[in-house]
Amino acid sequence: MFITKKLKEIKKKISRNLSLVVVSKTRSNEEILELYKSGQLVFGENKVQELTRKYEELPKDIQWHMIGHLQTNKVRHIAKFISLIHSVDSIKLLYEINKRAFKENRTINCLIQVKIASEKEKFGFEINEIDNVIRISEGLKNTNIMGFMGMATFTSDNELINKEFNNLNKIYKQKKSIKLNTLSMGMSNDYSIAIKNGNTMIRLGSSIFENRN
Repeated sequence: MFITKKLKEIKKKISRNLSLVVVSKTRSNEEILELYKSGQLVFGENKVQELTRKYEELPKDIQWHMIGHLQTNKVRHIAKFISLIHSVDSIKLLYEINKRAFKENRTINCLIQVKIASEKEKFGFEINEIDNVIRISEGLKNTNIMGFMGMATFTSDNELINKEFNNLNKIYKQKKSIKLNTLSMGMSNDYSIAIKNGNTMIRLGSSIFENRN
């Protein structure tokens, strides 16, 4: 019951208009089911093998989000069921998602991952590439670009995090439309800063599951 209590506490702190993705990577089916039974239907995973296993074993009305870096050769494993891919970080990946979605006779919702962090190892499109990505996506019938995702630098410097989230929010406001209406940013260590910068979706894991023992 601990994690259910933590989930309820967090939901009280955030706006009802803010979508919450519970990051369930490395967590057991039992833990996920506990939150599922309390009404949480959206869960995020960052490894394809773990994601597909959980999809097979858990209730089919769970909405699974792919939140980690996705290799093109792994798209086929999740194409039939994935609800949202947060991490579209290359044109090659976008085409592969569209190809696999076509084969499954469905449309896959996606977010463009924008590189806002200073860390070189972070994935994502540069800001000056975004218009081209949107233009290409408009010609793909089996993908639906819903908005943007960004990960701030992993640091205790809140001013830097705020600056990075603010930059992405500016882009989101410029491009926002009926179709482009999702801004996914903010995790357990920085979600309060993300909320101040206009996010519509957050990804929380450790703030819900920590200290269970």
